[in-house]
Amino acid sequence: MILCSRHKTTYCYSDPVSLCHNLLHLSARNTPTQVCLSSEIEIHPEPAAHAERVDCFGNSTAFVTIQANHKQLEFSATNRVRLISQPAPDLTRSPAWDAPHPRNAPPYDAADLEVWQFLYDSPYVSREPELARYAADSFPPGRPLLQAVMDLTTRIFNDFTYDPRATTIATPLNHVLESRKGVCQDFAHLEIGCLRSLGIPARYVSGYLLTTPPPGQPRLIGIDASHAWVSVYCPTHGWVDFDPTNNLIPNDRHVVLAWGRDYHDVSPIKGVILGGGKHSVSVSVDLAEEPNSQYSFNLT
Repeated sequence: MILCSRHKTTYCYSDPVSLCHNLLHLSARNTPTQVCLSSEIEIHPEPAAHAERVDCFGNSTAFVTIQANHKQLEFSATNRVRLISQPAPDLTRSPAWDAPHPRNAPPYDAADLEVWQFLYDSPYVSREPELARYAADSFPPGRPLLQAVMDLTTRIFNDFTYDPRATTIATPLNHVLESRKGVCQDFAHLEIGCLRSLGIPARYVSGYLLTTPPPGQPRLIGIDASHAWVSVYCPTHGWVDFDPTNNLIPNDRHVVLAWGRDYHDVSPIKGVILGGGKHSVSVSVDLAEEPNSQYSFNLT
């Protein structure tokens, strides 16, 4: 299946902005189940400087500087990706979540360090006793790790209400846990916090979700917006994704842009400006399957 995403963000300012620097995570990455066929970012006004690099998590990033006076700034990102469907993992065949981890004993290598960085506190996710207590019902002694994570994913889906007015990106996790309301970013951060509080490595995944349900089926949450979910490290399976907002294991409907410790590492657009006064921002996302893309893929 080939999907095309179009992500447009527009900033409008009451006063002119004379200078701005922005870091972008708007290009789809390659993964074992996703091939980025093309990626293009258009920026108006045109940047005076534009540099691209791969960050420490392997994400494609762009750094841009705009020096022309402007009262409107527009970013338009277009990605074409091929998604490769994979069989769902057998959750019962994963090792017990509380079994000794071979990577916790020397000798250590770069792969150990890559996993360990997702065990500790990050800007938006702290390990807390309250999070460990909430997760505990899903993690009795000896339960297979992936089965326990799926149970936690289902409980978050059932216990929390999707409410875009209830939180901001700065809302603390303990408030989300108490109010039982939030959006996909909150639910991803909450699940990551629960897992890390139990000593399980988990990372934040940013991207998009295709929602084209069959007749009579409910529409999945996340359409026409950026989406976020969780990836958990399992010694026998590697990294396995879980979507607590929709209570599923992502397969061929989730487009991955970037991953990191939390939203702070992979925000689609962040930066600093000089001037501007008051501002407003509008975001639109379109994600659609290219016609005949499944048929074309089968021919190659």
